[in-house]
Amino acid sequence: RPQPPQHHFQDKILHSEGGNEQEVTVSVADSPSSSSDIEEESSSPSTNGNSIKTSTNHPAQRVYACRVDPLQDDRSIELTNKINTWARPHMRAFHCAWFCYFMAFCIWFSVAPLLSEIQNDLDLSKHQIWSSSIAGVGSTIFMRFVNGPLCDKYGPRIVMSIILGSASIPTCCIGLVRNGTDLLVVRMFIGISGSTFVMCQYWCTRMFAKEVVGTANAMAGGWGNLGGAVTQLIVGSVLFPLFKFVFRDSEIAWRTVCIVPAAIAMYTSYWILNNSDDSPKGNYADLKRDSTNNEQAPKVSIRESFFSGLNNLNTWLLFVQYACCFGVEITMNNAAALYFKDEFGQSTESAAAIASIFGWMNLFARGMGGYLSDHANKNHGGMRGRLMAQSTLLFFEGCLVMCFGLIHSLGGAIVCMVCFSVFVQAAEGSSYGIVPYIANTQRTRSGNSNKKSCDNTGSIAGIVGAGGNTGAVCFSFFFREMEYHRAFVCMGFIIVLSSILSPFVRIPGQETLLLKPIDLVRITENECDENKRVEMTGMDHGDDGADTDEAWSDQSEV
Repeated sequence: RPQPPQHHFQDKILHSEGGNEQEVTVSVADSPSSSSDIEEESSSPSTNGNSIKTSTNHPAQRVYACRVDPLQDDRSIELTNKINTWARPHMRAFHCAWFCYFMAFCIWFSVAPLLSEIQNDLDLSKHQIWSSSIAGVGSTIFMRFVNGPLCDKYGPRIVMSIILGSASIPTCCIGLVRNGTDLLVVRMFIGISGSTFVMCQYWCTRMFAKEVVGTANAMAGGWGNLGGAVTQLIVGSVLFPLFKFVFRDSEIAWRTVCIVPAAIAMYTSYWILNNSDDSPKGNYADLKRDSTNNEQAPKVSIRESFFSGLNNLNTWLLFVQYACCFGVEITMNNAAALYFKDEFGQSTESAAAIASIFGWMNLFARGMGGYLSDHANKNHGGMRGRLMAQSTLLFFEGCLVMCFGLIHSLGGAIVCMVCFSVFVQAAEGSSYGIVPYIANTQRTRSGNSNKKSCDNTGSIAGIVGAGGNTGAVCFSFFFREMEYHRAFVCMGFIIVLSSILSPFVRIPGQETLLLKPIDLVRITENECDENKRVEMTGMDHGDDGADTDEAWSDQSEV
């Protein structure tokens, strides 16, 4: 493959030496291999008589705490070795993404460990309880479709803040529930918090290069999903008994306990607005206002972004597969406590504690899935390796879910639940190791500027994410209408079937499992606007580097 020309970007900073301030030029080569190499040249004139070379032909390159790849819009190529830092913009955004999603899960499922108490106090049927659970996950589907294009347009920070803050309000209103209809409506509005997953994954995709984005998405998603385990344990086994002791009434306890996670989530939604960044180069609104950075601000049509993701077959294949991993997790968050109380005679507090074990696997399992996907991509044929990892994880997940439904001892059920939880979370992580490659992001290199066009990353992330909630709705109907054991067996069988979809994923420029790969495409700006693609049959190169005027697909690896 032809190599793109290298450029040097220079940025002047003040350097103090011997009590005298000097201008120092920090020069960064526009090449992945030299993105971490920095040359310093003292300014001219200076006290020591040295001179510098200055450049007026290229924009200034920002200095980051992480090593970045200029060819990927200054995305970070580092993650795990910077995980304990809080530096802006990359690591600050990573930690904000997963913690906001964590708090969203806390309020989303804060009522789940209390459902048995609510059922008894309000005299509700199993059908009414599961209908409220279906409403809680079903409302998220629409919002996940909507939030993706909104992220493309306005950036993840603002959308995350609005959704998280809005969902905190109905969470405080749990105490006002009087019947099954009230419970259904309140949980439906709380359910919009689940759509924060789109912003979480979009934020990480915007900040981290493709070499590490699978791990970044998986870790952020996994640590966020951990909120489901924490809220089961803290609300169900700690705060509920504490409030019951203080108020001497279990009904008052469950009516007031959800205020605690709601208040924390509300404060979090306010804090991130002024303490994080949408992208490595700044917030979308600031980039659009600043005329000097106008070329760096994404120019996105919400309608075009959404429909370009909607018309991609690969998006829908991952939609189904994600329904069979994240959909299972959501279903278990609603079902686990009820299952262990009804089937094994556990108390509310004990059932909540046991159910939380499922979510605690997110501490490492989802990140492990992203790491396996990245490792397979590097060592086992690129995208072919990612797809092999995806199918393998889904297959074993489905087998273990069927086994879980057939076990009738408490100890065996707990052990099997831990095992299939690991595969559930790992499959979620491997899914979003593939999503960034599907996103149809083009980079136009014209002269000295990089301009993004036709970016539908958010739309595809949103559509795939909506698959998880769609799966949860479908599986919840199983549990509402069937016995627990039969519902688990049916769910496991569907998961196994979903594992055979990976060979049909064909991403231009990437290897496939079985089918013939699709050749790389070359896209010009006009073709991008019209959503047309032309197969690349060759490259024309002028003596002065005419290939810089072409728009290159992000899916090509330089």
